[in-house]
Amino acid sequence: MAVFSLDNIRAAAEAKYGSTDIELGDGFVARLLNPLRLPKEKRAELLKIQEKLDGDDADQEQVLADAIRLVAENDTAGEKLLDAVGSDLAVLAQIFASYSEGTQVGEASASES
Repeated sequence: MAVFSLDNIRAAAEAKYGSTDIELGDGFVARLLNPLRLPKEKRAELLKIQEKLDGDDADQEQVLADAIRLVAENDTAGEKLLDAVGSDLAVLAQIFASYSEGTQVGEASASES
């Protein structure tokens, strides 16, 4: 029978479902938490925000900023990151794309036969 410590399981979860960390250049690191590490209410809110991104009439800058605030480790991290970015929609979109790619659960690859 295998025995694991809770600390080992937490370390494995952090390795697999860790945050997306963005260095701001002043030594500060903004951590964007993996959706699986968010409380249930925030996960549901993130889904709603992602649905807004697909809408034609959405203010993309506002929606992306809301998403960053939601997944940031704390209010300070979210606001510092958004202040550093300003209103550069391309950078906001790239941050969210990098975050989304980093939080994807790996899929099995098709084997060659």
